[in-house]
Amino acid sequence: KVNYDHIPIQTWHQPCSIQYVYSPMKREVSRIGYVEGAGDEVAEALMGAGYKVEILDDAQIKKLQPADFDAVVVGIRALNSEERIGTWMPFLLEYCSKGGTLVMQYNTRNWISDVKVQPGPYPFEISRNRITDETAEVRFTQKDAPILNSPNVILKSDFDHWVQERGVYFVEKCAPEYSDVLRMNDPGDKEFSGALITAIYGEGMYVYTGLSFFRQLPAGVPGAFKLFANILAASKNEKY
Repeated sequence: KVNYDHIPIQTWHQPCSIQYVYSPMKREVSRIGYVEGAGDEVAEALMGAGYKVEILDDAQIKKLQPADFDAVVVGIRALNSEERIGTWMPFLLEYCSKGGTLVMQYNTRNWISDVKVQPGPYPFEISRNRITDETAEVRFTQKDAPILNSPNVILKSDFDHWVQERGVYFVEKCAPEYSDVLRMNDPGDKEFSGALITAIYGEGMYVYTGLSFFRQLPAGVPGAFKLFANILAASKNEKY
């Protein structure tokens, strides 16, 4: 709306639109706790997919129990930007060890930002490796890996229509407890692993991913929703 004394009132109506995406994904869990990081729209995207998502505060994190949430997702760059993360990590890992799924999204490692605490229950390092070509081929190193097969069977076609990139700041030098299931490379560049790692921790499952779900889920990429549904249900997967 433009309203000045020296010109008549003029109202501009922008066309209204809404995006609908069909994704034949299966959901085995419903209650998701979300720990905010540097800012993303993943929680809203999961709500749109039918999950019940609750943003967790300090008090809730310190008393987390698997009975409260099927999975807890940590927002992007939380280990870089959240001053309380060092206090929270023991509670998050305890939740995982008791039977929950703990999902850690990407964090950065560069000259202006670093990881403040150990990201997972077993050692690994966050590299600066990334795949910038959103059409780069994704190769499955373990086709029978539970994370790629339940509750949704993940296909190469589920990596179609990704936007902007495949992922950033993949992990490296993982402890043997981790399972690493994807490899990819930009055209003409060397192959990288570490885009998605999983580990059994106590009675639960820990997942770290550098895949850019924070871009794909808000963009409504069907294959990304399928894979993330598998990640959220990891601790319920009897194949582990």
